[in-house]
Amino acid sequence: MRRLIWVRHGPTHARGMVGWTDLPADLSDTARITRLSDWLPDAARIVSSDLTRAVTTADVLQGDRARLPHDPALREMHFGDWEMRRAGEVMESHPHLSRAFWTDPGSACPPGGESWQDLTARVARAVDALLETPGDLVIVAHMGAILCHVAHATGLPPREAIGHKVDPLSATELRLTGNGWELVRINHVP
Repeated sequence: MRRLIWVRHGPTHARGMVGWTDLPADLSDTARITRLSDWLPDAARIVSSDLTRAVTTADVLQGDRARLPHDPALREMHFGDWEMRRAGEVMESHPHLSRAFWTDPGSACPPGGESWQDLTARVARAVDALLETPGDLVIVAHMGAILCHVAHATGLPPREAIGHKVDPLSATELRLTGNGWELVRINHVP
């Protein structure tokens, strides 16, 4: 049995759609960070997206855990022209496309960005490569990457997956058994 424990990076406090914009994480809640770090398996290896908010969150959670190189394939969805814009603005400028993007995630793609399917394929390739590393893994990443992997691994329809809450500094745990992936918990805050 293998475990993947996805951790969403610390909060950014941004009000728009934050994908590839490299914002810092607010890591001031040291008590919560300590509880999360203590809850994570000691022998797990830790890896993060290459965006600052994920890297610095992984830094504070690392402890004695072995660190793998940052992986740009674990980034958040690329929102293209919608990057850092609020949902209302996007709805005004692209009413049909934005509705399709959120209500039927799949091939709908922000101009200059990527679709749910694109993100899922990118994250799936990254996870497959990471599974070459033995033992449990802690992956510090972003809400979209986490939900795409949950949907891909469990067969959950994307529309249901995006309905899940994934708070900053929460853990989502999946186990790989002989029968495939099992979702153990989502949005767990120790």
